[in-house]
Amino acid sequence: MKKCFLLIVQILMISAYAQKSTNQTSDIAQLEQKMATKKMNLTVNPNTQNYDLTYQKLQFTVDPTNYYISGIVTSTFKALSPISTVTFDLTNQLTVSTVTQNGVSAPFTQNANNELVITLPTAINTGSSTTVEIRYAGTPANGEQAFITTTHDTTPILYTLSEPYGARDWWPCKQDLNDKIDAIDVYITAPSQYVSVSNGVEPEAPIINGTNKTTHFHHSYPIPAYLVAIAVTNYSVYNQTGGTVPNQYPIINYIYPETLESVKTQLDQTPLILNLYESLFEIYPFHAEKYGHAQFQWGGGMEHTTVSFMYSFERDLIAHEMAHQWFGDKITCGTWNDIWLNEGFATYVAALVIENFDGQNSFISEKNKMISNITSKPNGAVFVTDAELSDTDRIFSSRLTYNKGAMVLNMLRFKLGDALFFEGVKNYLKDLNLAYKYAKTADLKSHLEAVYGSSLTEFFNDWIYNQGYPTYTITAQNLGGGQAKFTISQTQSDPSVSFFEMPVPIRVFGTGGQQLDLVLNNSVNDESFTESVPFTITSITFDPEKNIISKSNTVTLSRKKFELTSAQLFLNPTNNVLSLDIPSGITIEKVQFHNITGQKISATNALTTWDISSWASGIYFMTVKTNAGSQQLKFVKQ
Repeated sequence: MKKCFLLIVQILMISAYAQKSTNQTSDIAQLEQKMATKKMNLTVNPNTQNYDLTYQKLQFTVDPTNYYISGIVTSTFKALSPISTVTFDLTNQLTVSTVTQNGVSAPFTQNANNELVITLPTAINTGSSTTVEIRYAGTPANGEQAFITTTHDTTPILYTLSEPYGARDWWPCKQDLNDKIDAIDVYITAPSQYVSVSNGVEPEAPIINGTNKTTHFHHSYPIPAYLVAIAVTNYSVYNQTGGTVPNQYPIINYIYPETLESVKTQLDQTPLILNLYESLFEIYPFHAEKYGHAQFQWGGGMEHTTVSFMYSFERDLIAHEMAHQWFGDKITCGTWNDIWLNEGFATYVAALVIENFDGQNSFISEKNKMISNITSKPNGAVFVTDAELSDTDRIFSSRLTYNKGAMVLNMLRFKLGDALFFEGVKNYLKDLNLAYKYAKTADLKSHLEAVYGSSLTEFFNDWIYNQGYPTYTITAQNLGGGQAKFTISQTQSDPSVSFFEMPVPIRVFGTGGQQLDLVLNNSVNDESFTESVPFTITSITFDPEKNIISKSNTVTLSRKKFELTSAQLFLNPTNNVLSLDIPSGITIEKVQFHNITGQKISATNALTTWDISSWASGIYFMTVKTNAGSQQLKFVKQ
């Protein structure tokens, strides 16, 4: 009954997903969050932390019509401390029959903690390596839905979906975010009428033995357990080519026969997106093997290394999962606190597809949608705190992890400029300490700081580690003489940030259709800037290209000029000293005096203070020429 219920849920999810566009990041986030919800309560097994997996040979025998697996897993590992026992993660629903170390039988137990504990006949010292072979079989646990058998168009299909902690349901592994397997060989034996899929490439043709067929895949790049995957059904294969000479590689799409023709046009976007990513970042990280897709019955996508699993093939989903090959597969977030390094990057990189394929207006619209979602609530940080790690809704928050993470990357790009931003990201990707390994937020920060030449601590504290966003108030004033004054103030939506430092972009317009973009480097509240503007401003737009996370901003164009009401003239009757006080931002160029008959009165060349003790009593006029124009002021000497 439970299995039937799960199948119904899958069908409903697929139906609902097919009816709505996956270019909505929230759809992707919600589906990925649902996948991880039941798994996130598990933590890294401390009993598996004393060794480093260097190689695994995975031999699986499966049949899509039968919810069952038998396997032989051969693991080579290096001791990180002296080892006499070794532990693998494996659920108790799978029964181990034999274990050997270098061909010698090894005692083992399967305990209540879903561990396989092996006593090594030959203990190994720190730095030494050994190999164990585990033979097992059984009906995989179905609570995590990591191993699935179902149907498509009445045809049986089997697939796996292990992120983040479901791998132990179908093979003995070490499932954590600290140890990638350096290389794997996967052998899938299944009924010969089916096509099998896994990570990497097929080094030789499948071998048919009676009614069964064994397909071999080799993957020579480091890979975490949760990205190892298999799928088996009656796939049709649609081949393409990615990359550019001399670094071309196959794109292999494993698609249901009944849907292949209808999705070819969508799949044809794949090499175009790959070429874009390579031009922006670097060559596809697994170019020595393949990229491609395998269709499956879960209504979302999963970035299994070299082969993304997905049900439908909208461009945004293709772009998002492909982006993970760089940001998630090549470099994997080192902790779930840093999940934005996977999902924020994938979301932003998918948005770059919109920028490059659809143009700036579409890109601005996409950013505006993300900003609206981010600012729908006043709080929330990109970085996941330790206290939030038990909350999968928070970890996979489309608002914070996906959209805010993406927009923070856009803001870093705006702050650094395109050249430095992409240089920093490229350096991050090729860092030998991170490539095909793990990274944390501080690693990205250090690479961006290195190219920027200045600290980004304030930026990361404000926009990544702390919460909320600013609301800006901007006033602009024409000063005349090709000058304009701008004043910027802000409030913050969350008290964790006292002030958001950020270059502030504005666009000003003139009466003759003139347009000028300005960037004001706002570092303190109520900051004023005097800028050269070669026309009279008639209107102003804040952040026209949507490069800053903000909300409810106001822009005011002051109509006030340098007039009698804004300049004050003071005459001290005691010493007959005349003083002129003018508004800030005004530069006095020349001052002249006339009496009531129009006769010019001689005075010093001073611009703000004059001794008029020698003047006769009467009415006088002062003409002040400034960068904002000329004004006349009247005063009386007693």
